[in-house]
Amino acid sequence: MADFSDCPSASGGLLPGELHAWMLMLAATGAVEQELRSVVKERLDVSHDEFLVLCLLAADPGQALRMTRIAELLGRPKTRLTYQIACLQHAGLVTRKSVCGDKRGVEVALTEKARGLFKDASGVLAETVKEALARFMGPTQREAMCALMPDFAAEATPE
Repeated sequence: MADFSDCPSASGGLLPGELHAWMLMLAATGAVEQELRSVVKERLDVSHDEFLVLCLLAADPGQALRMTRIAELLGRPKTRLTYQIACLQHAGLVTRKSVCGDKRGVEVALTEKARGLFKDASGVLAETVKEALARFMGPTQREAMCALMPDFAAEATPE
């Protein structure tokens, strides 16, 4: 486990504090994404980008999201998202339908199959995130992350 608070460059050097904090957060999220990729592929049989779409839909599984909103939230081009949604629909994980009263609008929702996969994999996915963060962060960073994510704080235990 790395504790960057003891690192000479932890002050950020020439970087303003906000930029240094952002860079540390990017490094931590990159470590989590790297760990998640194989677990997501093994458990859900989807790519990491497809997983991000499913996560947005799983946040409120009874509701559909417009594709334009998903593209905004993920910062993805609409053409790329269209391909990802087609792959997820082919796998039986999402449904796609036109928005009533809007010829161009398309809504996407999780299927029961996707809900079941998430229920089965949620424990492993959560544990993967916790372990990746614990390996990357020292006590100071973990404390800061816990302040941002109360549920993580309740379950996080320092090594």
